[in-house]
Amino acid sequence: RRKLRSDVAAAFPTLSTEQLAEFIPNKEELNVIKIYSHKGEAITVYMNHRSPILFEAEKVLYPTVYTLWVYPDLLPAFSTWPPVLQKLAGGADLMLPGVVVPSSGLPQVQRGTLCAVTLLGNRAPVAVAAATMSTEEMLAAGMKGRGFAVLHTYLDHLWEYGDKSSPPTLAPLVTDSAAKESAGDEEELEGKESVTSLSPEPEQHVDIRDLSLKEQDTCAELLGKEEPPEDRAAEPAEEASTEHQQEAEDSRTPQEQMDALFNQCFFHALKCKVKKSDLPLLTSTFLGSHMFSCCPAGKQLDIKKSSYKKFSKFLQCMQHQKILQVKELSKGVESIVEVDWKHPDIKAFAVPEGFSSASAAQDSKSEDREQVYRAPEIIPLYGVSTKMIPLFQESGHRKGSILSSSEVRNIIINYVKSNELVDETNKNFVKVNAILCDCLLDKSEQDEISHLKWDELLSRCLERMQPLHQVTFLGQEPVVRKGNVEPIDITIAQRSSNKKVTIIKNLELYGLDPQCVANTLQQKVQASATITPAPGAKDRVQVQIQGNQIHHLAKMLLEEYQLPRKYIQGLEKAPKLGRKK
Repeated sequence: RRKLRSDVAAAFPTLSTEQLAEFIPNKEELNVIKIYSHKGEAITVYMNHRSPILFEAEKVLYPTVYTLWVYPDLLPAFSTWPPVLQKLAGGADLMLPGVVVPSSGLPQVQRGTLCAVTLLGNRAPVAVAAATMSTEEMLAAGMKGRGFAVLHTYLDHLWEYGDKSSPPTLAPLVTDSAAKESAGDEEELEGKESVTSLSPEPEQHVDIRDLSLKEQDTCAELLGKEEPPEDRAAEPAEEASTEHQQEAEDSRTPQEQMDALFNQCFFHALKCKVKKSDLPLLTSTFLGSHMFSCCPAGKQLDIKKSSYKKFSKFLQCMQHQKILQVKELSKGVESIVEVDWKHPDIKAFAVPEGFSSASAAQDSKSEDREQVYRAPEIIPLYGVSTKMIPLFQESGHRKGSILSSSEVRNIIINYVKSNELVDETNKNFVKVNAILCDCLLDKSEQDEISHLKWDELLSRCLERMQPLHQVTFLGQEPVVRKGNVEPIDITIAQRSSNKKVTIIKNLELYGLDPQCVANTLQQKVQASATITPAPGAKDRVQVQIQGNQIHHLAKMLLEEYQLPRKYIQGLEKAPKLGRKK
């Protein structure tokens, strides 16, 4: 706690001694948790009063919005228009045309300076960002280009760790000279503050990796009451006018519009695309192959912009209405196993203009082969095993802690350097101390090996950790599975009368629907394809097709589905093509 207080004092010198004592109290409970960003970066979060107050990434401390609401002047602040917050919350950086230049001028910052982002009319920060250029460079560039790299925003996953409160309404600071020059502007600011104070509480939870704005009604009110001045940035003005036009066309909020679009595409897909023979159907295939094809021209399905946030929650809602039934046939992979086509909602659904039931049913087979499938993102991970605990406990990790290969590498490097184990005569070697000896060497090697090369040290460490891997499917939460990645296994088997068949296993692990793969292959090679239970694997099936079809299968998996070759096993068994005479 004392070290943290000194680190905070060094990082934020504007804090007084009293503020520092209040910020990092001596007796109150202070919790430290470790989380991982969607990129796999380790983030240390400091919690006080059940809300995150600081987060640390790459040994740099950053305040959260909860902290900035208590100490709004902790960082130099830059204002932007309220509609821009939606872009920031969606993961965008702050562009200079979206920065409001006050009459008193912009705060003086250097490249890399940590800054707060506020909304016009309210001093309470809504984002933490790092400046990508100095103030002089911003003005020299004509206030164009990327100005700030956004690190954390109101309504993101880090904010969800706290009490989920909304930003307070803090009156902007106005200097005397600025007050004389813009006396008329103060009334407008007051009007905006009153509107901001009426902003609704954020609705339900927000999904990790998706920071979606919930106060668009407030933005719409602001846009209706005030237009940006002409000398302001042009881009926010265009955004404001676009949103105003959309308001006039449709009184529903963007979230309600997206919910309605998902419902329309859902019932359209069930009524025109999916047949009973397609079941069980992977939920990712249903979304990518069927629902996307039912989306009207000019519109795009985005589950993160809906109130559901996750496609699994949307399907749960439909399951509660007894429209369909979803089951997890294998870990982390959900499938639709039953559909009630006699349900009144499906019967009452009318296919929108521009679509026809006949053409939709006719296209259902070809849709399976289009680029709607996206290969999952697979990241190898490593768990701290019992034998490796002594090597990792110094860095604060326990048995079962999950790390990426880069994190393991950094921990080993820091351990070697902090214990001064680098060989003085040859820095390519590391001296083996008692802990390294117990963790990395076999009993027969302990008396023989006193030094290890860096590469061998790291490879031995990874070999002795528990193998894991993280799989992320389109529109679904990442799933961590034990063991190494199982590849798609392709084998050739001999049947009666010397006939050969191609057998494909583990398609489900990569989000591929075995029935769709079988149907596609059957059409391409004009051979019989069947689905049978995979021996020795519970709740898995295998595709069996007549003849050696590895050439066609390789083209489909590598080119159409764009799966990496390293995740496919057995392609070398393809028949050799004879030379043409």
